[in-house]
Amino acid sequence: MATVSSSSWPNPNPNPDSTSASDSDSTFPSHRDRVDEPDSLDSFSSMSLNSDEPNQTSNQSPLSPPTPNLPVMPPPSVLHLSFNQDHACFAVGTDRGFRILNCDPFREIFRRDFDRGGGVAVVEMLFRCNILALVGGGPDPQYPPNKVMIWDDHQGRCIGELSFRSDVRSVRLRRDRIIVVLEQKIFVYNFSDLKLMHQIETIANPKGLCAVSQGVGSMVLVCPGLQKGQVRIEHYASKRTKFVMAHDSRIACFALTQDGHLLATASSKGTLVRIFNTVDGTLRQEVRRGADRAEIYSLAFSSNAQWLAVSSDKGTVHVFGLKVNSGSQVKDSSRIAPDATPSSPSSSLSLFKGVLPRYFSSEWSVAQFRLVEGTQYIAAFGHQKNTVVILGMDGR
Repeated sequence: MATVSSSSWPNPNPNPDSTSASDSDSTFPSHRDRVDEPDSLDSFSSMSLNSDEPNQTSNQSPLSPPTPNLPVMPPPSVLHLSFNQDHACFAVGTDRGFRILNCDPFREIFRRDFDRGGGVAVVEMLFRCNILALVGGGPDPQYPPNKVMIWDDHQGRCIGELSFRSDVRSVRLRRDRIIVVLEQKIFVYNFSDLKLMHQIETIANPKGLCAVSQGVGSMVLVCPGLQKGQVRIEHYASKRTKFVMAHDSRIACFALTQDGHLLATASSKGTLVRIFNTVDGTLRQEVRRGADRAEIYSLAFSSNAQWLAVSSDKGTVHVFGLKVNSGSQVKDSSRIAPDATPSSPSSSLSLFKGVLPRYFSSEWSVAQFRLVEGTQYIAAFGHQKNTVVILGMDGR
């Protein structure tokens, strides 16, 4: 799937120690953590991204005062939103560059606006490390959409790249791996030398769905399988692959806990969310978002796996209480009900089972946040107790 780097894209590292594979071409990056830049997490405030004025904490120099002769630039368009691995920060890709912001306190850490082009459709952080993965996008992309650019913000430039024959849908980072998701294939690279470690074939995956554990040690990777409604779970330490038929319709979204032990999935129907054990593929719990169809935008576990946040196109974020830590498990997990007729392991109406529709015995959310319907939101749990961070593609 590889293409040779064009002469118009100079090699940022003149002496790379890289390996070539039949499906990709790469150059070698290095990375180091920003251990000297701790951020306190002691307050919360709202903020709008649709502003060209840099935050006072930005690493860039303040912009010069506008002059009457210069036209006023319209606010940038948001192309991408994503949290970092521990949900302490989030990245924004715009049609002019990218920005990194802290969640709590809510402030801009730095931004990079490019002179030419500037569109960035994917910005993947690595905790608070200086290394980012960028993919160009939008009407005037900064980089080709079939390349993953490894950006070192200490140097303020790209230090490596991975090239493919088709557009990159998403990127996932661990301290030891880079995962690149294409329409129907996933590549897993070693971070230290960009050596290709694994290739995975998937069903059509236009959203670039992929999740990877972040715990120290063994890696767990989840991606769509080769059938509708199927997820594939890769356990790299034990070299085992597990396939789970999670839904009877297309997989729309999923999320892993940090340790990779639990997996939450939602289908294109958007009515039910199911939580699975990734080791044996058993269904641990099933919760209901609603009765009507919805597009699920994000799923997120709390750090202790006691809560699950779900955002959808209905303009709501639901928070569900999870029972997986108490040892409760769905009976006869091999018989998963279709999305339209869920069952619940615990219900106040269990005496009427077989008489009332299963809808009435569903597990519902314990909290809801009402937002603007029609705007895409992603949600995650904040570092302060009982807080949820919600980001909107409208830049607010």
